[in-house]
Amino acid sequence: MNPFRFVSDVSHEAIVVDRLFFLLVGISVLIAGLVTALVVIFGVRYRKDSPAPRRALPQMLKNEVEIGWISATAFLFFFIFWWAAAGELSALTAPKNALDIHIVAKQWMWHAQQPNGIREINEIHAPINTPVRLVMTSQDVIHSMFLPALRIKQDVLPGRYTYLWFNAQKAGTYHLLCAEFCGTEHSRMTGRIVLMTQPEYSRWTETEAPTHGLAAQGETLFRSLGCSGCHGPNASVHAPDLDHLYGHRVQLSDGRVVTADEAYLRDSILQPRRDIVAGYKPLMPSFRGIVSEDDIVRLIAYLKSLSTKNVLNQQGERQ
Repeated sequence: MNPFRFVSDVSHEAIVVDRLFFLLVGISVLIAGLVTALVVIFGVRYRKDSPAPRRALPQMLKNEVEIGWISATAFLFFFIFWWAAAGELSALTAPKNALDIHIVAKQWMWHAQQPNGIREINEIHAPINTPVRLVMTSQDVIHSMFLPALRIKQDVLPGRYTYLWFNAQKAGTYHLLCAEFCGTEHSRMTGRIVLMTQPEYSRWTETEAPTHGLAAQGETLFRSLGCSGCHGPNASVHAPDLDHLYGHRVQLSDGRVVTADEAYLRDSILQPRRDIVAGYKPLMPSFRGIVSEDDIVRLIAYLKSLSTKNVLNQQGERQ
């Protein structure tokens, strides 16, 4: 049980944030109380017609006192800065084995897609004691994913991916809000995040799972768009191999080296002439206006599955 009713124990990140918050509140209360007490004491002691002796000119304090006060204040400042920065920096990068859930924000709703293809509206199901990464983008304006119980928030931007991850420790149903004004019905852009135990989450995914998973849907779309005609193993067009792409570094024609993450794959679909792979001609057409954000999520899931299959195959061969 929490010693404070308002402390959240839903995740480790929430505990860290709450501890820092109460530390800052405690320091602020102590300083405000000290200043208030001194004001009252001096106001009563040296009020008009007070019998207290007349104040003499202030004497110069020794340098040791001034240095000690400044050093103590500086130490407190750097300690709080270190504590806050360490917590924030550790939350920037999700573990490699994190469960990816794709989020597309729209006016005024949250559209979530689970790895196996389950689609949710204004609701996110996730397991506890498992790193979960939210891969988010917006279809229209800037939104902001805010999970109060988890004490985390991240802006969701149109035209790019942003990420948010957590490792929940307590099952339950909690609020999901938009923390960025996004239009006239911004206040109604709410939902809930349902945190479940691993067995419960497995049963839920098996019950709600569609006929084809997200990667399988992406493969069907990949072929229907004609992508396999250039990127397939028997293609006559000289195009980059996609089997070993996701998560690996790519050498570009302008000398830059980038990592093929979700953002790179999205840009390659919508802006293929932006990052030309070294040794290839800019022949790929843009699919902007042809595929939706949901389609891009499916395509990326399929491309990510290609790298996963290769890793599994390599492990099988070694065994």
